[in-house]
Parts: sequence; structure tokens; C-alpha cells
Amino acid sequence: MLIKNGLIHDAVSREPYTADIRIEDGKIKEIAPSLLPASGEECIDASGLQIYPGFIDAHCHLGLDGWGIGFEGADYNEHGDVCTPHLRAEDSFNPLDPSVYHAARGGVTTVATGQGSANPIGGTWIAVKTTGVCVDDMIVKTPIAMKCALGENPKRVYRDKGNAARMSTASVIRNMLFKAKEYLAKKEAAGDDIFKRPSFDFKCEAMIPVLKKEIPLKIHAHQANDILTAIRLAKEFDVLLTIEHVTEGHLIADKLADCPYPLAVGPTLTHATKFELQNKSWATPGILASRGCQVSIITDSPVIPQEYLPLCAGLAVKAGMDPFEALKAITINPARQIGIEDRVGTLEAGKDADIVITDGDPMVSDTVIRTVLIDGKII
Repeated sequence: MLIKNGLIHDAVSREPYTADIRIEDGKIKEIAPSLLPASGEECIDASGLQIYPGFIDAHCHLGLDGWGIGFEGADYNEHGDVCTPHLRAEDSFNPLDPSVYHAARGGVTTVATGQGSANPIGGTWIAVKTTGVCVDDMIVKTPIAMKCALGENPKRVYRDKGNAARMSTASVIRNMLFKAKEYLAKKEAAGDDIFKRPSFDFKCEAMIPVLKKEIPLKIHAHQANDILTAIRLAKEFDVLLTIEHVTEGHLIADKLADCPYPLAVGPTLTHATKFELQNKSWATPGILASRGCQVSIITDSPVIPQEYLPLCAGLAVKAGMDPFEALKAITINPARQIGIEDRVGTLEAGKDADIVITDGDPMVSDTVIRTVLIDGKII
């Protein structure tokens, strides 16, 4: 396939440019002006249109919280055990849920999805493309992170089960990390001698990639003190971290300036439904990006419908965020945060041909998405 004459916003160069994009075997083969169609090559004329990388959400529950089925059908929280690192998002993901197709039609071609925030430790997340009938074929990477949560949600869900305070929630995470660290040390000391190995512990096994820095802790933290607790835990155990929601991040911007941990900000297009959301602001992603932080804008779908991710970026621009930083916040920054930037997030030769063609700026509400391609196929 050859896409001709479109105005390309590649999420690499600040200024857009007119060029052609050649696609082969689901990948971007080359980007250059005035490419000639090869024999038998399908051609899309994008004259007068704009071309973007497929949009990426670094934090949602797509495919685990179903369309129109309510709380009783949701598959994103385990309420029977406060600590569940051994649970895997792919075992709940439903590719045929209508919300997955809605996401693709809205230009959101890749998402990080998984467990909710009921549990201090909830389990591992996945990165998936938003087209397919089998999750195993849709996965870009698994696992991408170990989901954790601080703040009001774990307190509320497990208040009657020994977890009624913020320090209790932090202690559950800390205890699991201590146990897994000891388990790993014993396992490594035993080497190949199966008789010296510790008894198999599914939860500890699941935490080993965290301790080896193969995946980060992905910690839900709205309130400023929870954000700083997440950082404290990561430093204490020398593990990787991404911070999710960051609702009060603008209140501690000096602390987060040049923060080494990626920040996923949102969902902001909602009512402040609990105390820890009282300082919610569309200015937050722009303030943090201006201080040198790596910011992604998120929907927390279904809190905000997945297809409205680019509109969330537009509202951040309205509140003062640099437009190019906002584009990066729904393309390359989330790709980096979830560890798949080698495949998606920008329009460059060698990357997956996940492409969105529009009649204008997708961050503006009246823009129409004309064509969406995932892996070089028109969705």
C-alpha cells in the first residue's frame, strides 16, 4: 500500500511535512516525497488530509470492563484477595467486546490494559492492538507491568479485611516485595538443585520480573502523598516504576521536575467523585511536561470512552499544554512507558503501520477520522 500526499505528523518532528508512506508486510517501509506506486500496489490519496501515528493509551481497562454489562460483568478486579500479583490481564480480556472496535474506529490502535485499583497489588498488564478475535494474536507485549494501587480504592474495598488506611495499603505492597526478594534469593542460591529450592509460591514467582527490573510497578496514585509513597517504594526496593493518574502532580511539580518515572495523567474528563480527586485539572499534564517529565494522557477507559483519547489531549492543550507535547502524550510517550516504542508511537521506517488519517486536527471535536490502519490493514 502507498499513502500519497498527506500532511504527516510523525511525533518525531515538531513541524508536519507533506510526504508519502509505503507499507509492506504490515510495516512502514519508507517515508519520502513523490514515491511512485509499484505494480499492483494499492494507493490511498491523502491530499488535503493529515496523517498521524495510531494513538496509544498507557492506562485503561479496555476488554476487561465490558460494554453495557455493568459491574456484575466486569472482569478487572478480584475482590477475594487483597494481594494478587499472579493474576494476568490476558485471562480476562475479551477481544469481541464492542468497546475494542470503538477504540479502533477512534484511531486508538494500541492500549495498555489490565486490572483495576481495588487491590494493593492486582497482577500483570498487557499491551494489545485494538483489532482481532484472539487476545494472543493481539498482544504486542506481555507482561508490561505489575499493577498496584494506593489511596482510597484499596481502603474502600478491603476496609473490613485489614486494609483501612494508606499505610496498610503500602505495607501490603512492601510485604510482598520483601517476601519475593527473599524467595528469589533462596531460589538463586539453590541453583539447579531442585531439593534446595523454596517451595513454589505463585505470588512470589510473579514478582520476580519486578525485582529483576524486567517490568515496572504500575502504581495508581491520585493524591500528592500517594504519588510520593509510590516513589518511596520504588527507591526502597530499587525497582522500575510508572505512576498512574497523578491527579495532584501539579501541586508537587517541583518534586516531580525531571522525574525519572513516566507519568500517566488522567482521567480528567469526569466529575471529582471522591476526596482524592478534588484538585483534578486539565492543566496538570502541561505543567508536568513543561518541567521535563515524560507525560502520557490517559482515559482510564471506560471512565472516559476509549475513542475520546485525542480529545483529552485537546483539552490539555486548551488548558495550556504545548500541542506537540500533547501529541507525544498520546503516541510516543505511552509507547515508551509500556516498553513498545520500537514498534509503535511514531511514523518511521521499520515500525508497525498503525496509521490514522484525518480531515483535521484529531484533538478538535469536529475533526473526522477518515481511515485507520493497524498493521497495514484498513480497519
